[in-house]
Amino acid sequence: QVQPVESGGGLVHAGESLRLSCTASRRTFSNSAMGWFRQAPGKEREFVAAIFWSGGNVRYTDSVKGRFTISRDNAKNTVYLQMNSLKPEDTAVYYCNRVLWPTGHALDAWGQGTLVTVSS
Repeated sequence: QVQPVESGGGLVHAGESLRLSCTASRRTFSNSAMGWFRQAPGKEREFVAAIFWSGGNVRYTDSVKGRFTISRDNAKNTVYLQMNSLKPEDTAVYYCNRVLWPTGHALDAWGQGTLVTVSS
């Protein structure tokens, strides 16, 4: 199983935006719900958002609703996370993974993730 590759992280100020990308193999991506997760320093990894394979259904954790948008381009085997109005508490390593719908439970091994740091 080849892990997805996350990118797009960086250092931003509170209130700014970032867009994360996650590219997976066609085998991983096809007909699979995909999700974003994050792990802040000293904390457990948590679910952030998920999108059904067709893109028609999405889910978010409460803390990011209205600020983050998950989307996918099935032709590119890529899932995105548009993050607006970032807050210092969004600072974490962000990961993507194939997920079980609708629970959002991650199914595969984790990749390297991409670090997002939000300064106040």
